[in-house]
Amino acid sequence: MHTIPPSILALRPGRTPACHGVSYGRGGLHRAFVGAVLLSAVSGAASAYTATLNPASPQTIYLQVGVGSFTNDYIYGGQPENNTTVNTVSVTVASAVLGNGAAQAMTTNSTATQSYWDGYTYCSVPAQLYIGGFYRTTGAATAAAQITATVPTALTDATGDSIAFSKIQWTSSGNGDTGTEPFPAGTFVNGGVQTVGSMASNTWNESCWTFSYLNNTLPPVGTYTGVVLYTMTAP
Repeated sequence: MHTIPPSILALRPGRTPACHGVSYGRGGLHRAFVGAVLLSAVSGAASAYTATLNPASPQTIYLQVGVGSFTNDYIYGGQPENNTTVNTVSVTVASAVLGNGAAQAMTTNSTATQSYWDGYTYCSVPAQLYIGGFYRTTGAATAAAQITATVPTALTDATGDSIAFSKIQWTSSGNGDTGTEPFPAGTFVNGGVQTVGSMASNTWNESCWTFSYLNNTLPPVGTYTGVVLYTMTAP
């Protein structure tokens, strides 16, 4: 098994060294559309993209959630680099609407808008959070790599009050896409590990997530935070 250490939701993008050999440029590849970090709350929709890679040595997996680092775009022989940035997604709920059931849009402090596949401006910040990466093998196709999120039971404040993590959901899209998202829309579980996407072998995959807070309960006033860890695992 190859496992990329988790990216923090907030996030810490996992990285491995690199890649060469691709099949096509963005224009000839399949795109997809559907419907979606440290997260915090104070009491869109664009779509997916999948590109085919040529098998090459070494076998490599790469996951980026939010800001990442590459020496150049993949199609120009770029190599992924380590990046310890921890991004956040947050919202401040005005007292006048607190708990009224109107979902509140969350924003990110991530500045990642362009794809490291080809430099295309794929996500819009601060509304969207980039998630993507690749799984490349040295030869024949193997089982898909899985991307999971390890989620706390709740967001909590300094005095121990809590908001269930299931109050956070996301839609998924990307500029110019239509089709099926590799990282589809979803809602966090209240504690545990959930699958948030997958990558077939020898593919690059990316989506842009748009988060919202459901705002259908009335928690005590406070600043609530929680950290989700993202992990990519391949056979």
